[in-house]
Amino acid sequence: MNESRRLVNQILSIIIQNRPLSTPHRLPSQPIPIHTVSEVLRSIPRLLFPSTRSIGRQTTSRRRTPLRQRNLADESTKLRSNFLLLGPAAHRDQQQVDLGLDSAIEFFFWVESQFCFAHNEMTCRDMALVFARGNRLIPLWEFLREMAKRDNGADLVTTSTITCLIKVLGEEGLVNEALNLFYRMNKYHCKPDVYAYNTMITALCRVGNFKKARFLLQQMELPGFMCPPDTFTYTILISSYCKHGMQTGCKKAIRRRLWEANHMFRLMRFNGFVPDVVTYNALIDGCCKTYRIERALELFKDMNKRGCSPNRVTYNSFIRYYSAVNEIDKAVEMLRKMKHLRHGTPTSSSFTPIIHALCEGGMVEQARDFLVEMFDGGSVPREFTYKLVRDKLRSLEKPDLLDGNLCQKIESAVENRYQQVVKVKPVMIREKLFLQEEL
Repeated sequence: MNESRRLVNQILSIIIQNRPLSTPHRLPSQPIPIHTVSEVLRSIPRLLFPSTRSIGRQTTSRRRTPLRQRNLADESTKLRSNFLLLGPAAHRDQQQVDLGLDSAIEFFFWVESQFCFAHNEMTCRDMALVFARGNRLIPLWEFLREMAKRDNGADLVTTSTITCLIKVLGEEGLVNEALNLFYRMNKYHCKPDVYAYNTMITALCRVGNFKKARFLLQQMELPGFMCPPDTFTYTILISSYCKHGMQTGCKKAIRRRLWEANHMFRLMRFNGFVPDVVTYNALIDGCCKTYRIERALELFKDMNKRGCSPNRVTYNSFIRYYSAVNEIDKAVEMLRKMKHLRHGTPTSSSFTPIIHALCEGGMVEQARDFLVEMFDGGSVPREFTYKLVRDKLRSLEKPDLLDGNLCQKIESAVENRYQQVVKVKPVMIREKLFLQEEL
């Protein structure tokens, strides 16, 4: 395993330093393992494609505004004209992206010619994902066409490969291109399955194209269709309706999307599907965030009635709502109920809204009690929450309510968590420095 990791680092070092693979270096003469080739291809986008603003940050799909369909031609024009570019490709170093794409292509065919390496589905999928994450679509179509023409093309380009590409293209905001690839699956001798349909529906919902997503769902609902929908298909639409409505910030859009989410929930029940806890949580969270507490409580009762046990996510939605509307007693009641019924263990996400609401209401001593209870339960409070309670007690001239030993333990736990996060977040920076020093 160490030898394989050393070989991967050595090849990545050559790629990052922009050195040709054909130059003499300490590469092995024996065939390279498949997992080594796959690891190199997967590492190239992580090391060379992220923007300068994302280095050291955790990958996440959360966005401040809804994702929109991108126009690559318009983006190229803006880059040439030095205009402001927003979206997933903002602040990317195009030279690094071009270097990564060229190096990936060179490496893919180099191992094939140099070591007689036989590519399989995994390595072809990883190479195709490099094209997708680099937003190079024409080379991607040419690569898929070339792989499909090979003697074992049916084993190289599979439904799983196309589904992964649809997922990545959807994350990159290239949903129309993902939809074209979805409809061209027959060209690569692939048939879409329910997972491919769910992935395509998720990508369409990301950019707010609910009309097309509903059309795909209606196709799946046809009698005798080869890919009937499942519970997750409806859950995707219900969750997307709630999230997209909140992201727009428009009251009319929020009201419309929430109505559609409830309608989809009833349609799901009508078609004989049993909602699971994820479906209930998505709809309850949407109702709580739009202050429709009556509907949220109705869904909560329906969960218990149908034997679907709520979890911590369910209770946290109610706790955040009651804390936001200053009904702290009901928020505490939900917290106690979760512990009493053993539907989950409260964490910092459960205690934090209550503590903040108590501090805003001037009940600092009760906030201090919940802070101590949270820490005794094994959850480390957020630094802002701890400082808020501490500063409020000092302003009331009651700093003794927080014991010195307790403060030291909390501060030590916060510092330890910070150090652990620091070890994880700047992983790309440390990898680049390590790889550059490898040779």
